[in-house]
Amino acid sequence: MYPYASTTEATNRGRKGRIELYSPKYYAACALGGMFACGPTHTAVTPLDLVKCRRQVNPKLYASNIIGWRTIARTEGLSGIFTGWSPTLLGYSAQGVMKYGGYEFFKKTYSDLAGGGGTVVYLAASASAEMLADVALCPLEAVKVRMQTTVPPLFKGVREGVGSVFAKEGLAGLYKGLYPLWARQVPYTMTKFATFETAVDLLYKALPGRKRDYGGGAQTAVSFVAGYAAGVLCAVISHPADVMVSMLNADGGRGPGESAVGALGRLYKQVGARGLWNGLPVRIVMVGSLTGMQWLLYDSFKIFVGLPTTGGEQEE
Repeated sequence: MYPYASTTEATNRGRKGRIELYSPKYYAACALGGMFACGPTHTAVTPLDLVKCRRQVNPKLYASNIIGWRTIARTEGLSGIFTGWSPTLLGYSAQGVMKYGGYEFFKKTYSDLAGGGGTVVYLAASASAEMLADVALCPLEAVKVRMQTTVPPLFKGVREGVGSVFAKEGLAGLYKGLYPLWARQVPYTMTKFATFETAVDLLYKALPGRKRDYGGGAQTAVSFVAGYAAGVLCAVISHPADVMVSMLNADGGRGPGESAVGALGRLYKQVGARGLWNGLPVRIVMVGSLTGMQWLLYDSFKIFVGLPTTGGEQEE
């Protein structure tokens, strides 16, 4: 049983959009949809991300998020509130390509191997896709965090940031946050996709009629609601790792010759268990909204190119 609309409906939609399901063109379309879903949404919440990162690294810097934005606007100008937008846009666009395109590929592959879909398939497919996606994201995440946690920003843009870090630290400097990034993103994405698929299925079961009875607008509304619910759960589960990623990537977060594990242990001693939850409320708002919008945009794009939306009904 594969977690899409029925075979007839999916096939008809694929023919209508002239994209054969599970063909190279299909996965390319899903990858492109992932880019549109992730890059712009992450960039739009840059102001939230900026204050969150600064408060994670230095909890005493701002008394509240509002005070943080006011301080940044006063000292760095309105443009300062969007510090780090360029590596965010590029990094999460690249991540979206591999995350969503990879998820569709691995979901179909693992479903065929297992003889059907289900939660285990969703978890395995999303974990596989995210590990690859984070390899693309990590260098740009490192630049973004360094820009956001230094005042004034350490770099003016992506080119300067990547070039400067590579010149001083080599590839190790750009990828020193990969393990904690995996620790943050892999559980996050596993929760995001599995919860989304489950929530969509539950929502359609609660609604009168079947998925095929609803138009594109209603289906994408279901995607948004399910995505928002998944995002809230993701934010809570992945937040401690997010704090450690911010601290590790911050300038001076890892000493010369210090291993990633050693740095994580040292930083944990600095903040303690309570410090791992710094900035959680704003991250819940940010990630919930962001995840809901991502699924809305992703499934809207799939409808636009003639493909079925994600989840909701299985083959009969």
